Amino acid sequence: MIKLKEEIVMKLDEIRAGTLGGTLCSIWASITLGDLIQTVIMAALGTLVSYTMSQLLQRKNNKG
Repeated sequence: MIKLKEEIVMKLDEIRAGTLGGTLCSIWASITLGDLIQTVIMAALGTLVSYTMSQLLQRKNNKG
C-alpha cells in the first residue's frame, strides 16, 4: 500500500515537471530578441521616470 502511494506521488511529480518544462519551453520559443530589448528599454525608462518624479516631489515637499 505504501509502495503504491509512493509510485503515485512520483508519477504526479513527473507530470508536474513535464508540464512545467513544456510551458517554459513554449514561452522561451515565443520570446524574440526584439521583445527582450523592448522590455529592457521600457524597464529602464520606467525606472528613470520613477526616480525623476520622486526627486521632484521630494524637492517640492522640502520647499513647502
